[in-house]
Amino acid sequence: MQFLFIINPISGNEDKSHLLRMVKAELKTDDKLTIFKTTGENDTEKIQQQLKKENFDRVLVAGGDGTIKLAAEAMGDHALPIGILPAGSANGLASDLDLPEQPKKFIPIALYGKTRKIDAININDELGLHISDFGLNAELIKEYESSSLRGKLGYAINSITTLFQSKGPYEFEISTEKETFTKKGIMLALANSKKFGTGAVVNPKGKIDDGIFEVLLFKKLDLFEILKTLNEGKELSSDFVESFPVKEVKIKTQQKVDFQIDGEYCKAISEVNAKILPNKLEIAVRLG
Repeated sequence: MQFLFIINPISGNEDKSHLLRMVKAELKTDDKLTIFKTTGENDTEKIQQQLKKENFDRVLVAGGDGTIKLAAEAMGDHALPIGILPAGSANGLASDLDLPEQPKKFIPIALYGKTRKIDAININDELGLHISDFGLNAELIKEYESSSLRGKLGYAINSITTLFQSKGPYEFEISTEKETFTKKGIMLALANSKKFGTGAVVNPKGKIDDGIFEVLLFKKLDLFEILKTLNEGKELSSDFVESFPVKEVKIKTQQKVDFQIDGEYCKAISEVNAKILPNKLEIAVRLG
């Protein structure tokens, strides 16, 4: 097999050299590994050029949700199976897929594991794989990306600043296939799965391969409800969050609001068009 190994060197505040050594040690003698390290400059185009040079059998990704999104967008409609090596600040997709946290367990799956198809969301002609949102969380990610602090500590410290500086609540006009209505909240998310990268379960009924996604409207800050998101079995109060299952939605705001896709800050925008893309990607999920 031929593998393209995409590595994000700065994700997760973690040196990836040990992962590269372990991958090389796991490879069979007739396998070939091509390494691509992201730089943040024209990565999509450079990956596309690499994909044209050789006929790869699988793409390996060492990073978080944003790096997986980058790889998936670079592959376009000619998607190859993806093997995930969770190594980002946010590994929500890997968590939703129940991938192991230990490299000695997830590396064999990434290389040779059986695959499953998952949905994605077309969001303003970008690919959304996991959870994207307007408002509070996007504001946090914006602060985090401009900070020198990485990893979960960086998220925690920047959260304090963001909570005090947040401009919400915001008014959202939500147009589904059936109706249009207006709601206020501190955050509105487009959820293709259950968990944020931090592990918080914000969409307990979400499934990553059911042909729909959920619009989640978070109405207010509620410490008790936030603590409940740390337990996958807990149902969240409708006073805290409302959920609307859709295949397609248009969101409008009266003012521009910070927006993020899969843990990567985009910009402040006032309109989003989103549509489900069933069975868009093939991900390695288990051995045997």
